[in-house]
Amino acid sequence: MKKLILLLGSLLVVISASAKETVPAPTTVEEAPIQVVEKEVIVYRDKEEGFRPNGVLNLETRFYGKAEELNYRNNEVKNNYTEINLSGDIQMTENQSFAFEVKSFSNWNHSSDDPKQKGEDGNEIKLDYFYNHGTIGDSKIEFISRIEYENVSADEAQRIEYWAGFNLAQYMFNNDYIKTTDFTIGPKYEYEWADSNDDDYINKLGINLESMTELPLNFAFELNIFAQQNFLGKKYGFDSGRKEKDKDFTIDVEAYLYNVTNLYTSSNEKFMLDFVFEGGYDQYNWSQYKLYGHENENSQKASYSLYAYPGIQGTYQVTPAFSVYAVAGAEYRNWEIESEKSASHWRWQPTVTVGMTTVF
Repeated sequence: MKKLILLLGSLLVVISASAKETVPAPTTVEEAPIQVVEKEVIVYRDKEEGFRPNGVLNLETRFYGKAEELNYRNNEVKNNYTEINLSGDIQMTENQSFAFEVKSFSNWNHSSDDPKQKGEDGNEIKLDYFYNHGTIGDSKIEFISRIEYENVSADEAQRIEYWAGFNLAQYMFNNDYIKTTDFTIGPKYEYEWADSNDDDYINKLGINLESMTELPLNFAFELNIFAQQNFLGKKYGFDSGRKEKDKDFTIDVEAYLYNVTNLYTSSNEKFMLDFVFEGGYDQYNWSQYKLYGHENENSQKASYSLYAYPGIQGTYQVTPAFSVYAVAGAEYRNWEIESEKSASHWRWQPTVTVGMTTVF
């Protein structure tokens, strides 16, 4: 029995020792350091669209009919003729623009040997270059330079002009009914010369005012005033030849009223029928000396041409950038005699115009 107890005790000691050997010793685990990795973040934004040249081009043909009772009495030519007009206005850069107008007059009987059967003939070219210098200081006055060239074959003369214009439109009267969109005034220098390139020339120093005002009911009013001192290359006859002068101060005024009233618009808004009107002084001229007059009267200091042109215009919008149009109307004007105190021969002249316009 004693031996059995000793055997069991030895067995317990061995088991206890074995159990102690199988328990793993505690170990320390080192954690790996946390690394922060920064990645590039790409943000996509819409690219700002840069300046693109833009503008408008217009080509039209106008057919003039006979002025009532006055055929061959206006400049000794028949007054039924055709006028082809190509014009455009192009914004070349943010500060520079270019405008042009080319007219070609073709009479309907150009092959006739009888001068009384020939109508208006010749060409007119007008080119304008504009540079916008921006606003002056902290003001709202825009400073714009213009160089203008004009060649009128019927007058056998050409001219070139520089004008420094200051647009005061932001300081003019404006409200919900009347808006002054242009009121530019400034000094100019103009040189005019005959195609003969002799002493038949004029140096002009003066001031130009050009303005445009929007009125209620789709009316607009344009007023232009040109005042200049003329230095003539040679002496000219004034007061029906009684006086000769080589200097003269003149003022020319243009005053036009415009209106476009819609009469009908199709459901798809591609066709429009409008009543159109324009009229006014084209031009009113005043001279320091008696310069204007008719061959059967004494000279006067002033003359004017006053007209009214009502018409009906149909326009079809072929694409958002291209349209065609046709206008039927008539012009009422004081023909032939324009001197202020004896302006007369007010007559109607019918016209038909077809044309097309594109914007880009």
